Parts: sequence; C-alpha cells; structure tokens
Amino acid sequence: MSENITRLFDFAYNQLANNPLDRCFNSKINSEWVPTSTKKYIEQANTISRALLRLGVKPNDKIAVVTATNRPEWSILDVAALQIGAINVPLYPTISSSDYEYIINHSDAVLCFVSDKNLYKKVGEIQSKTQLKDIYSFETIKGVSSWESLLELGKDTSNQNDVDLFKNQVKENDLATIIYTSGTTGTPKGVMLSHKNIVDNTKVSANALDLEANMTYKVISYLPVCHIYERFALYYYQYIGYEIYFAESIDKLGDNLREVKPHFIPVVPRLLEKIYDKIIDKASTLSGIKKILFYWAVELGKKYKPYKKNGWWYHFKLSIANIIVFPKWREALGGNIKFLVSGSAPLQPVLIRIFTAAKIPIFEGYGMTETSPGISINDFRNKGFKIGTVGRALESIQIKIADDGEILVKGTSVMKGYYKNPELTKETIINEYLHTGDIGNIDNKGFLTITDRKKEMFKTSGGKYIAPAHLEGKLKESRFIEQAIVIGEGEKMPAAIIQPHYEFIVEWVKRKQIETDGSNEAISSNKKVRKRIHKEIKKMNKSFGKWEEIKAFELTPDIWSIENGLLTPTMKIKRKEIKKKYHHLYKKIYP
Repeated sequence: MSENITRLFDFAYNQLANNPLDRCFNSKINSEWVPTSTKKYIEQANTISRALLRLGVKPNDKIAVVTATNRPEWSILDVAALQIGAINVPLYPTISSSDYEYIINHSDAVLCFVSDKNLYKKVGEIQSKTQLKDIYSFETIKGVSSWESLLELGKDTSNQNDVDLFKNQVKENDLATIIYTSGTTGTPKGVMLSHKNIVDNTKVSANALDLEANMTYKVISYLPVCHIYERFALYYYQYIGYEIYFAESIDKLGDNLREVKPHFIPVVPRLLEKIYDKIIDKASTLSGIKKILFYWAVELGKKYKPYKKNGWWYHFKLSIANIIVFPKWREALGGNIKFLVSGSAPLQPVLIRIFTAAKIPIFEGYGMTETSPGISINDFRNKGFKIGTVGRALESIQIKIADDGEILVKGTSVMKGYYKNPELTKETIINEYLHTGDIGNIDNKGFLTITDRKKEMFKTSGGKYIAPAHLEGKLKESRFIEQAIVIGEGEKMPAAIIQPHYEFIVEWVKRKQIETDGSNEAISSNKKVRKRIHKEIKKMNKSFGKWEEIKAFELTPDIWSIENGLLTPTMKIKRKEIKKKYHHLYKKIYP
C-alpha cells in the first residue's frame, strides 16, 4: 500500500498502480455479476472529468448525487468530480422533495446526479426553485440528461491536460465533500470534510482491522453510500484491494451474501437484530433433539467471553456447538465471513457474544460524520476486544471525557466545520476538541464505553436522570419487542412506546391459539399479547435501577421504517418524529 495517498481519488490511482483488479466493482445485471475493472474505473472517471469541464464545472463547484442503490457510477463520479476540485454532496434517496430543495440550495449545488426515474421525479419537482443547471440520470430516462451522454461528451481527450492540471492543484486540506446529517432532530447540518480528514481515517482504520492487504477478498456494499460509514468503507476497500459487490437491494441482501460469499461486511445494529430474529424464528419450527441442541448452543453463546476466560470445559462445549449448530449461521452469511464491524448505533452486547461464539466475530466501533467517521474500534489483537465497549481509540485519535461526561475527540479526521454555520462550528469544536454530544467513560485499559446521547438524557419530575438508549437496548433483547422508545421527561416515571415484533408474535399467537384477525391493530390491542409484553418488561426491569423501571407502556400497530420517516437511513430511531406521531399514546400514559 502506497503512502503517497493524500487525496481521496488517490485511492483509485494507487490501486491501478499497485494492485489493479479485473473485478474492482461488480453489479448484478440480468442475473449476472458484471465486473468493472480498476482500469475501466479510472478511464471512465477521466472521461466524466473531461465532460464536467466542458459543462463549465469549476473547482469548488458543488455536485449533488443521490442513488437508490450503490453502484459503480457513484465512485466513478466521485473521482471525476474530486480530481478537478469540485465538491461531492451526497444525498439520501429516502428524503422528501422539500428536503432536496433545502440541501441543494444550502449547499449551492450546480448539478445533480440521480440513479433512476423515481429520484429524478423527486428532484425534478424542485429544480426550478434551486440554482441547479441540470439533472443527470445514471439510468437512461427519455428526455433527461444521461450518464451515457456525459461519457460521449468526454470521449474527446483534447482537454485531458486540463484535468491533469486541476488534479495536481488539489491539496490534502481542500474541502472534498459536504455531508448532510440524516437529521434525527432538527434541520440537517452540512458537515465539511477535507481529503485529509477521510484519507487519514481510512489509513488508521486499515491498521485497526485485521485483514491482510492485497488478498483476493470480497466485500458486499449495501449500506447507503451517502452515509460516511459506507463511503469510508468504499475507500478502504479500494485501499486494501478488495473486490466490491454492490447488493441489489436490502431485501435481496441475504441472497447476495450466499452468492458472493464475502469475507467482510460492515453492519448496523438493526440489521444484526433482524438476522438474529430470523434465525431464532426459524428455530421455533424445530422439534425434538434439534430444537434442544439449537437453544443449548444459543444459551452457550450468551455466556461467551473472549480470550478463553470461560475455561476449557466451556470451550469444549462451544466447539461441539460450532460443529452441529453454528455452521448454518455462517452459511447464511455466505460461509467466508472473517468478522463484522458494527457502527452507527449501540449494539446489544448479547448479540456480540452469540455471533462471536459462532465464529462470526463482531467488532463494535464508534464514529460520527464529523470524525470521518472512525473514533474507536474493538479488535482481537493485543487484548483489544472487550464486549460492551466500542474499543480503544484509533491511532492518531485522542479521546478525553469532559467533567459532565461528554466524549471529546481530537485528531486529523475531525471535520473542517459546518457549512455556512460558523457559530455552531465554534460551539462544537473547542480548543481543537470535537464535542460529540455522547456521554461515556474510559477504563484503565483505554476501552471507551458510551452510555447515552447527551441530548437524549432526561430527568423525571423526581430529579432522576434517565439514559434512554441503554434501557431501549435492553428492552429489544426480548423477542416480543422490535423497537422501543423510552419517554418521561419531567414526568413522575419513565414509560415506553413499543413497536412489537409482529413477525414473531403472529406465530406465537397461532401456537397459543389466541384469537385475532392477524392484523397489527388486533395484535397490539389484544389483552393476552399486552400481558405477555408486560411480563417481558417486568423481567427487564430487574436489571434497571428503581428510578429507571418502565412503569407503563403502549404498543404501536405500525412498523417503524425508513419509508414512513420513523427511522433514519441507517435504521436509528427518530425520537422527535416518533414522539410527534404517537403523541396520543403519550397522553394516554401521562394523562
């Protein structure tokens, strides 16, 4: 791996020079995985750069891009724009037209690229209210400027010297991208990241992940590339030299995993929870000795401790479980997974124990858009794996805890600031330390534990502090509870609004011969279902402090999703939106 990488597009050129791949990117087209080589990747990037210059794009111009699924064109455009000094502004495909209008105007974007007809329609609705000169589509749409037309425009190589000139003028501290936060609360903020911010973070993260460079490893890219977590991952894959396979969709991820058999994928907690729930649901159909062995293995996994701390007898039993039960778990993920890295939100420690016991290690990390993104991570090497923590600080990252418990971070990957918002930048970065808004602590071995979001903690009327994320994570350990939000600020006791795990409960209702019409509305209002969930909550309350115990709850008939605006694109709960939508349930709990 070359150390001459200082700008984001250098990752692609480094791969071309040192480890060119025939299958750099791979997309599923007509049931076949169609490859794009490193050579073609760079050639097309230069072709698009030449076309952009002919369209009048200048250094520091902003180019918005939004795609429904990850695809080669995104990375090709990224290199093409960045190497002529333009700024990449990625957008989420799930936001509304009014959000597009706000972000495109706020970012001063002059062009927008979309992946398909649906996204063109959303952005096209507001084009006249923005300064956009044109909208280009990766897929061919009648009457719409196309990706193919740009490839045609850039065929003439006579201005390649201009591309090379601009490329040589790009410096590592130049602005590379403005990433608008997904907005769990309030108006999205434009995080300004330089080439150096992300390049430095990619390099130190590569050192922290125990995968050998230049091996023929395969990875699947499926998280939204507009999110810094997946975007950083794409640079990392190019840096290390992995074959990148773009998942067809989140719904087809399971099929793609079994086809590609990847060695590594980044994950978010909600995905792992869904995988685990499906495994457990499937096991409920087993009978006899198979069912007994399955649950014996799961209970064994729940007790897992790293570095053989459980003793030889435990690990002897675990070796049996890894022969007769857990192989099917590994097969479901393709059979080649070396480890998973979990980020974006807190992960239930019990899931880390079970999957790691099943030889699918999960390394939980911590990061933010504002830190490009990595701050800390777990790793098996040098006793660097501690369940319940987000690991130790990455090389070159300094972490300290403020007097009020807030996590402060310093390092070369800390953002340049918030676009057009110097006041907020000054409030967030003080004496070179980024104030993360997260509450946590560091133990004497350097392991960081996050206890909650500073803004999400609240006091009851009795003056007791409640950290909702911790309580919500515990509630979700129940198979009956898929999502939960803990409420009660200024009230006499905490309570919860819960989205039941309907997929599981439907089967449970059948087994228990409980009469319902099968609808979510009927299930959520059924007295026996409510009684069972109350039993689960009482069980969880035993692990809470007296002041934290959930004293009341209400069930929602809706599935919380990205589509209905109750989850962010990385599947974190949107507290503000949930509280607003279920205000009537709040009033029912606190009349």
